[in-house]
Amino acid sequence: MTESGKQASGVGALAREVEEFVASAGWEQPPQLFALVPTQALLAQQPELAGQLDADAELTPVAQESLPEGDLAEALGRIAWPDLVVGCALAQEIIVLPPDAEEELGELGDSDADRLRQAAADHPRRTEARLVAAVLREGDASCVMRLRGLSDADGEPVDEIIERADLAPNLVEALKATFAP
Repeated sequence: MTESGKQASGVGALAREVEEFVASAGWEQPPQLFALVPTQALLAQQPELAGQLDADAELTPVAQESLPEGDLAEALGRIAWPDLVVGCALAQEIIVLPPDAEEELGELGDSDADRLRQAAADHPRRTEARLVAAVLREGDASCVMRLRGLSDADGEPVDEIIERADLAPNLVEALKATFAP
């Protein structure tokens, strides 16, 4: 495996770790932002965390203060990270629609985002999901999505996990932009 392949799987592991952490608190949560910090640097600054962190992990996700209410893109546009932060991850709950349903909503146009969100939330074939996008300052990215409310063959509830770097290209670009000079 190449060095960049190791980093890509590393950012994927971080996205999964953030998703599992957020999932442990259940659903109905606001968007949550995490700084990705070198573990050894974090331990050097805060040695009291030694018993709480995996010292062998290259990076540790560190939860940030709550994002302000309102437009997520606008909130991300105001973020600037210190040099110690080498990446970030964002967890947010979203609505996923089948492609044909998205086409139906596309007819509404982009003029009223609130109306579009409400139409998606009210759609009978919607699926709720939690999306985590993680990026590194140097450009690697990964996305993980947990679909909520699916059932297995026996009718038991299950959550499906999907992991692909291209799940949320706009969110990935917005997170990368937080590292722009």
